[in-house]
Amino acid sequence: MIKTAITSSIVPQARQGPFVFHDDLPASIIKIGQLGFDAIEIFPPSANAIDVSQIQKMTADANLKVAAVGTGAGFVVYKLTLSDPDPAARLRAVNFVKEIIDIAGALGAPAIIGSMQGRHPEGQRDASLSPLAESLETLGTHARQYKVPLLYEPLNRYETNLFNRQGEAADWLRGQRLQNIKILADLFHMNIEEVDVAGALRQVGDLLGHVHFVDSNRRACGLGHTDFTPIVRALHDIKYEGYASAECFPFPDSESAAKQTIDAYHSVFN
Repeated sequence: MIKTAITSSIVPQARQGPFVFHDDLPASIIKIGQLGFDAIEIFPPSANAIDVSQIQKMTADANLKVAAVGTGAGFVVYKLTLSDPDPAARLRAVNFVKEIIDIAGALGAPAIIGSMQGRHPEGQRDASLSPLAESLETLGTHARQYKVPLLYEPLNRYETNLFNRQGEAADWLRGQRLQNIKILADLFHMNIEEVDVAGALRQVGDLLGHVHFVDSNRRACGLGHTDFTPIVRALHDIKYEGYASAECFPFPDSESAAKQTIDAYHSVFN
């Protein structure tokens, strides 16, 4: 059964980002539990910002799981990327993610690689993919000890020029024989890049590890023009049983976006 999750960011520099809840994590956890979600997806500024025992208690009290933990602050705040051609800078990026993996793993959740994948300089895509593969291999192996995968998210062309389409990313991961890496499919990015969103999900198949459940305009599902019927059918066809997690703008406010999301979930996954 596909489960519900919703995002909460505690990264000050990402205050304008597409996260439903911001800043006050304890209050967010309480509200998310009250609204009937299954889990929370957390975006911290660093591993040091997360107290595992406190999060475990708060989520248990709210009857929530942790769906995933984001690493985006590594890029947003520290400008670290896993494809950096400088080995020393790349090592700092890998170590930042390792610390997030340790926190996420203790919470039973995977870490997400999105903006930290970086970009390639013009004409140097292959040269950038080699260090990215090396970094992902190291981090996927590190995550295995917690019995969780590492989630890799293809982004739209305005955010990266490495992988924009799901099928291409999945084919590359399979070709690299990378272990313990799953794809995070974000429906907003897919709306920009894919000709057929449902078909792209089928291309990913058993590599699909997480879904960002969001509409075409990066608002809550039902507030854009996405047709969710073929998407839901594709998810069922590939036997996906992970999270449908709302990474969207808090429009018109956090609680309204959350309520819209949970209502849309019950409507489309009926």
